[in-house]
Amino acid sequence: MATEQQSGETFSDTQRSGPYASAVNWMESLSETQFAYLLLTPALVLLGVIAVYPLVSTFSMSLFADRLTGTARLGEFVGLQNYVDLFTGARNYALPSQFLPTFTSEFPFVTNIYSSALAVTLIFTVFSVLFETLIGFGQALILDQDFRGRRWVRVAIIIPWAVPIVIQGMIWYLMFQPNIGFLVGTSENPALLNQLGLIGTTPLRNTADALFLIIVADVWKTSAFMALLILAGMQSIDRSLYDVAKVAGASRWQQFKLITFPLILPTVLVAMLFRTIDAMRVYGIIQTMAGCQTVPSLSCLVVTTFNTPLYGTSATVAFVTAGIIAVVVSVYIVNFASEGI
Repeated sequence: MATEQQSGETFSDTQRSGPYASAVNWMESLSETQFAYLLLTPALVLLGVIAVYPLVSTFSMSLFADRLTGTARLGEFVGLQNYVDLFTGARNYALPSQFLPTFTSEFPFVTNIYSSALAVTLIFTVFSVLFETLIGFGQALILDQDFRGRRWVRVAIIIPWAVPIVIQGMIWYLMFQPNIGFLVGTSENPALLNQLGLIGTTPLRNTADALFLIIVADVWKTSAFMALLILAGMQSIDRSLYDVAKVAGASRWQQFKLITFPLILPTVLVAMLFRTIDAMRVYGIIQTMAGCQTVPSLSCLVVTTFNTPLYGTSATVAFVTAGIIAVVVSVYIVNFASEGI
């Protein structure tokens, strides 16, 4: 018995002094923050591999020629020449649309801003995110109130967001087809939108009109996403703050200005960040409604040049697009830091 007890103690001592016990003791010595980072490490490593490898591969592909360009032949290493050609416009002859807008010495402004994939993408991003945020904020304010039928109103708001992009694009495509759609007429019988001068009789064949309609379609679909995120933030606000404000005699505007908006601002910024990243990569709604030939975007430029195939140029545009998105995200992060998020 003594021998068994002694052997058990020896085994226990060995187990406590083994590598497993050392690892357990090391983890127990960590602070809560350090232990949280330790648990997140596998996911961060996996995410880093998934995110970094495509970027490295894309950048490597962009350093090689994709066709006969001067003395460079297909697959030949050309360094940063693809980037130089892209930003100087020397590669425009091989692109379905320009990357940068063109300027002339006669006019201080852009001569044809809608021919630039970068300009179209930025216009789409700014206006779609702006109106989605405003409309989503208004919807969230309404849904945050207690009224009869609120559940059905929420369902009605969510339905557009649940529609797949391809189906959404076909719906809006048919709505604005001459002689088919009810929102656009013909030159002999113009519809109300034509009479108001908002669109022409063939809006999806004109870049300006098509871009306007694509922004409207995107706002119709995605404002529900913003509303849901903002509503979640509103419902996390302590309701006792409003009771105190009412006792103090604060009006509804003062309650919104001093309580709702400051507390909901971090949620709004995060929602805008998600939508901005998604809007910068817009492709499906454009291709379905009007086509990339009519409304160029950065993603359209990447896909079209890749299918040509111009792999080096496509990789160059893709890597530059990733860089632009990274800059936009950095701007949001700076704002987060200034707001203490």
